[in-house]
Amino acid sequence: MLHRTFRAFTLALLCLASPVRSAGLQLLDSDPKLHGIIWTPCVAEAQSVPLGSLAVPGLETLPGVKDCPIKGEKLPLVVISHGRGGWVGGHHDLAEALADAGFVVAAINHPGDSVDDRSQSESLSNWASRPADIVRLIDFVLKDWKDRAAIDPERIGFFGFSKGGYTGLVLAGADPDFRRAAHHCTDPTPFCEQIRKGDVPKDFAHDTRIKAAVLADTSPAFPFSDANLSHIKIPLQIWRSQLGGFGADPDNTGRVAGSLWNQPDIHVVPAAHFAFVAPCSAELAATAPRICTDAPADFDRMAFHRTFDAEVVRFFSRHLIEGPGRFH
Repeated sequence: MLHRTFRAFTLALLCLASPVRSAGLQLLDSDPKLHGIIWTPCVAEAQSVPLGSLAVPGLETLPGVKDCPIKGEKLPLVVISHGRGGWVGGHHDLAEALADAGFVVAAINHPGDSVDDRSQSESLSNWASRPADIVRLIDFVLKDWKDRAAIDPERIGFFGFSKGGYTGLVLAGADPDFRRAAHHCTDPTPFCEQIRKGDVPKDFAHDTRIKAAVLADTSPAFPFSDANLSHIKIPLQIWRSQLGGFGADPDNTGRVAGSLWNQPDIHVVPAAHFAFVAPCSAELAATAPRICTDAPADFDRMAFHRTFDAEVVRFFSRHLIEGPGRFH
């Protein structure tokens, strides 16, 4: 649970003692299907990297070193999936912490369901296309990325928040059943109309290259039952908020966490849904108050993320670095 602060603090100190001083940033902006960022281990002073077409109002730069030579070889890879209508940099602090710990991290804006393109956010087809987006991203990093030789293809992890958590469950082997919600879905939305008509996706992309996953406030959780969750065999770390909101139902996220066969590492956070998004600058808070305002009001997102980032790094280090077949 969250009270493992000493271990998290120790891990944070170890990361600070590392020669890695900042994350390298490579911007992917030539392909609309791979519009994203790759963070890499880097030994250099941190700078302020302009994000160009990847910028959002209130956040036009990220700390790091653009196109820094990669530190290390046979490195583990973690791919990130943002929430509904989210953004490639929504978990940049976690990506930076992982890069500092020796991981390569890749994230994209999901086509049709990101901050700059919401055209498919209400379509059920998007619930099938999202896992396929991540398969495409992994394929790119392993086969076409200019620095692909730095990656160990046997050490791939996944982080997903909200709809990205849903994406992770699917990639790990679960086939969601949206018909489970047909009698509850009475809203006059395209999403509910498609469910009531039975116009639901049936084919979903799984990816056995993913060896461990961290899922935060999975939303929606209702399509998953004990039966379809039983197909998930990889190690999981589950984070869920006590207050939920914005589509995240604490009862359902708790049910899913408790239904996973392999007794995942579960953390419950006394906050609302967006606590898992990176702490906001004053400029971003002014343009995106819904995402940047926490409940309860005294919840300290910055302090929480120091623990959150360290615990996620610990989990991936255990399963992708320290486990069987560790680095030579």
